[in-house]
Amino acid sequence: MDHQDISSDFPFKSNYVDIHGSKIHYIDEGSGDPIIFLHGNPTSSYLWRNIIPYLSSCGRCIAPDLIGMGKSDKPNIDYRFVDHVKYVEGFIEKKGLRNITFVIHDWGSALGFHYAMHHEKNIKGIAFMEAILKTATWNDFPKDFKLGFRLFRTPVIGWLLIVVMNIFIEQILPKAIVRNLTEKEKNYYREPFKRLKDRKPIRRWPNEIPIDGQPVDVTEIVQYYSRKLQESDLSKLLFFANPGGIITSTVVEWCQQNLKNLKTIDIGKGIHYLQEDNPHLIGSELAKWYKSL
Repeated sequence: MDHQDISSDFPFKSNYVDIHGSKIHYIDEGSGDPIIFLHGNPTSSYLWRNIIPYLSSCGRCIAPDLIGMGKSDKPNIDYRFVDHVKYVEGFIEKKGLRNITFVIHDWGSALGFHYAMHHEKNIKGIAFMEAILKTATWNDFPKDFKLGFRLFRTPVIGWLLIVVMNIFIEQILPKAIVRNLTEKEKNYYREPFKRLKDRKPIRRWPNEIPIDGQPVDVTEIVQYYSRKLQESDLSKLLFFANPGGIITSTVVEWCQQNLKNLKTIDIGKGIHYLQEDNPHLIGSELAKWYKSL
């Protein structure tokens, strides 16, 4: 695909809603049943900019910025997974969203799966990519990742790498995309985290990954939704890439064997932020799948 076709513009109107005393920023395009796009670490609704135009004629595309991220407020909270849950659920309740289809990625996937498996009657379908499908062990990590993530989870070094050196924005994000981000795109991703104190959410996320049973609460949450997901008849769509980041060929096989009513789509080359490598294929296939629901 020609990378020139990937727009760096973010031509959407900003909307804000008050949730638990903080403003959540979101995009709201089109009308009909809600299609909720949830991003993860260290991104924002900007990640979905080239995909939403494919869906806005099919339904009401809503892409919030998670609390503390994007243009949403940055309250002084811990930014644990369970904190994000309260804001996402608060957002869905306050907006009165029914018959939801989720399009989810990274930590947004854990938030979406968690909500969907507790409110299955309110869900129409789930599309996911580079998602957190089950708990991990340190052995699941490729060697080059393992050391990094172990360091991210240590108090002082993790703080230096993520908060001071801003490694997630400056290195991990661009290196987990096959094409080169433009300076304009990098600046969009840098914008919410200009100040050290605003990097707290980015710092917290790697510490929330359920590895070898830690943290206990997130481990239990992921184990629960992973089990429920395998029992669920909801329509599911998985986008995967080669080599992929957290959804490797082994995980794709696991999904095909364990998830009912699943369609899988290979987007070609990609690592973790697939929306930056092949948004047009993702968008057009999402629209086709959505119309079939």
